[in-house]
Amino acid sequence: MKAIVKQISQNRYFLLFILLFAYVQSIHTRIGIRRTLDWYIFTPEAAVVTLISACILFFVIDFFIKNWQKSSTFSIAEILKIFSSSLLTYLLVMKIIGFLIAFAFGKIEKNFNQEVVILSTFSDLIGGFIYGSFFLAYRYYKKNTDYQKQLALYDHALSESKINQLKAQLNPHFLFNNLNILDQLIEEDKRAASDFLNEFAEIYRYVLEVSDKKLVAVEEELAFAEKYFNLIQYKYGKAYSLQINHIKSQGKIIPLSLQLLLENAVQHNLGSLTNPVLVTINLDQAITVSNNSIPKRNSKKTSGRALNNLKEQYALLTDRQVEIFKTETGFAVTLPIIPV
Repeated sequence: MKAIVKQISQNRYFLLFILLFAYVQSIHTRIGIRRTLDWYIFTPEAAVVTLISACILFFVIDFFIKNWQKSSTFSIAEILKIFSSSLLTYLLVMKIIGFLIAFAFGKIEKNFNQEVVILSTFSDLIGGFIYGSFFLAYRYYKKNTDYQKQLALYDHALSESKINQLKAQLNPHFLFNNLNILDQLIEEDKRAASDFLNEFAEIYRYVLEVSDKKLVAVEEELAFAEKYFNLIQYKYGKAYSLQINHIKSQGKIIPLSLQLLLENAVQHNLGSLTNPVLVTINLDQAITVSNNSIPKRNSKKTSGRALNNLKEQYALLTDRQVEIFKTETGFAVTLPIIPV
């Protein structure tokens, strides 16, 4: 009983539509027959009876779908088989119910003569076809909607998993590079190494905090980028400089993306006091990180894994993609700002 009540509750709007359609249909039929307007034309008992018979048909169709449909998708042949079998079963059930009612009231001869049987069968067939079509359309619409929700949940879970995998690739890379800088400073200047370690600990705390986030505020990431660039200058001094030109933004970007681009600029260019590498961050509708190119001699060819990683993360989160611009004198990467 609880299951039936639950089904009625879940499909109440569809059942209301069927009742209203049956009510309008009964009014139209009565006006056509009686050719006049009176209170009887608007009584709802015919619509209620039609709703009950339609529910019987729905139960029959649902039974055949559950037992005959082999896959989550459906073919035309399968639907025709289910629908035709449901109509025949429905007609048989309605005739049995009609016979039992006629027998109970002693109306078998009146209600089951040849003419009445033919007319009632034709009427039940037309009604079954109409309401059965409504039910099939509703059922497969609902099933498709549920499938789309499941697909969206699956895609979301897959994206989450992929993003976490991509972040897991970057965090060890960040740690390894900065530990190398610390190792070099320990040999050259222990006081500088101590200051570096304190700043690095604060920065790495931020890295851990955002490791489980898909997006962070632009302002937050810019502040982190400035602190991270200070670490770079512990090793290279004024050979690399940073300039930030921006207006205040309410958008978000992928965490650690600016750090990755700053690191990329240092890794691929050889700056010096006389010919420094200037990294510029311009913030407007998007964020562009650019630098002048001073290629290192005999530099190893890199795989570009970090940039590809960043592009993949953005592809999972937005339709706007990362843009890369490379010339003989400069290199720039534009990151989309994702609205809050």
